[in-house]
Amino acid sequence: MKKLTYEQSRRNSARRRRKVEARHRQAGHWGERPQPMLTSQKINYEIGGNVEATPYGGLFAMHRLVTRLGLASAIDASVELLKLHLPYHESDHVLTLAYSVLTGGTRLQDIDRLRNDVPLMNGLGARLLPDPTTVGDFLRRFTETDIVALMDAINSVRPQLWTGRGADLLSEVAYVDVDGTIVPTTGQLKQGMDISYKGIWGYAPLLVTLANTREVLYLVNRPGNAPSHLGAVGWIDRAITLVAPYAKRVCVRGDTDFALTTNFDRWAEQVDFVLGTDNIAALRTRAEALPDTAWQPLHRPTAHPNTTGTTRARRPNRKQQVIRERAFLNLRLNHEDVAEFTYQPKKCRRAYRVVVLRKNISRAKGEAVLLDEIRYFFYFTTYPADTHPPAQIVELANERCDQENIHGQLKSGLGALHAPVDDLYSNWAYMLIAALAWNIKAWHALMMHHKHDRHAFIRMEFKRFLDTVIRVPAMILVRARGIVVRLLAYTVNLDRFFSAWATTERVRFGYG
Repeated sequence: MKKLTYEQSRRNSARRRRKVEARHRQAGHWGERPQPMLTSQKINYEIGGNVEATPYGGLFAMHRLVTRLGLASAIDASVELLKLHLPYHESDHVLTLAYSVLTGGTRLQDIDRLRNDVPLMNGLGARLLPDPTTVGDFLRRFTETDIVALMDAINSVRPQLWTGRGADLLSEVAYVDVDGTIVPTTGQLKQGMDISYKGIWGYAPLLVTLANTREVLYLVNRPGNAPSHLGAVGWIDRAITLVAPYAKRVCVRGDTDFALTTNFDRWAEQVDFVLGTDNIAALRTRAEALPDTAWQPLHRPTAHPNTTGTTRARRPNRKQQVIRERAFLNLRLNHEDVAEFTYQPKKCRRAYRVVVLRKNISRAKGEAVLLDEIRYFFYFTTYPADTHPPAQIVELANERCDQENIHGQLKSGLGALHAPVDDLYSNWAYMLIAALAWNIKAWHALMMHHKHDRHAFIRMEFKRFLDTVIRVPAMILVRARGIVVRLLAYTVNLDRFFSAWATTERVRFGYG
């Protein structure tokens, strides 16, 4: 078969798009049909004898990007777990597991899908891939030192993206978010697990993420009873050191568990921060003593602004109806106000700006109205009032909650926050390597030509990315001067896929 040029591939993609759009345009011209649209005829299944294809045609663009960034070489240079390479290197194990997750695998056994897919192995330039048992044994070799070395190897290739296609995303402020989560397990023999404050057995990993690109910078596994802030200071410092050279300013954000006042003075010399803090008596007393003139109403932007010019009738609130009928305690937000003051924690040498959010909440049971409730929320920040008014500080603090969506994607989207191996370190290694699949998705997004496409793909859910970018049937043609991946199906994001692939081949990274 003749190799197609890039322009020919783009024209073929456009032709297929027009065919799909032509069918869609017919939707408004159908008349009354005597039969359902979905029909069936006799179907015969066959296995082709000469033509082989893989369902994961998008994977090879990811592998090409990873290879050109030099990730495999960085892993082999930093992680030394194997005395002999018979035949696999450390990077082979890491990338095989990451690609298994990237193609929808949720457990070690899913690696078998890849190692039994000959066209896929041909596209990866591999004669064979490790089997699940071998990968499991590889994970059990990790110590904490080895895992840190692997994180450093992954982080060593990021600057090539942050100074290139992703420079505009980090040009002003890089937001480093930190939070803990819970990874439950029903196993009873997994070493290092413990019971959390919620009564859930498992692990309590700490995640440090970059909000601008939604990358996972550091993932640290801990026993299930570990508080969120345990050991967090060192990893926050690492993230600051990693990101600071590529942004004008860094802002650290976290909830109340990370308002570690011992570190405020040191952090304030390097970065800005917006950290929630507990509703302690000293802060609450200061807030209650503020005059009425110090408070300003908080107006939050509309979540989904109306751009159509038409307004639909609002449906009855069924949830509120049930709560009222059954006389449940009903809490409803009346209004919000913000104010600010300065406060010097005992462990700090200077005072810091504190923004306080006051929520007025009505309480009712059935038709009986109870007394209103006032709740206070406090945020320590280094931002001055002239550039960041109180409402903006509250908005920045609330935006950190997007990290919970990343946690959700790592749990239910990828299955990265999962404990399939037998102890704390092996499961830590699994979580880190599986999270690499999420990072590869972000790196692919940074390769796109248009800025709005980059933002869209960074925020895209993993399962949609899997269905529109990775799961594209393809033929693999191995030739003397390279590998040809011939896509056999059309997806709506194929033009963007070609854009990212062309950029990957054009940009000069540190490796070939």
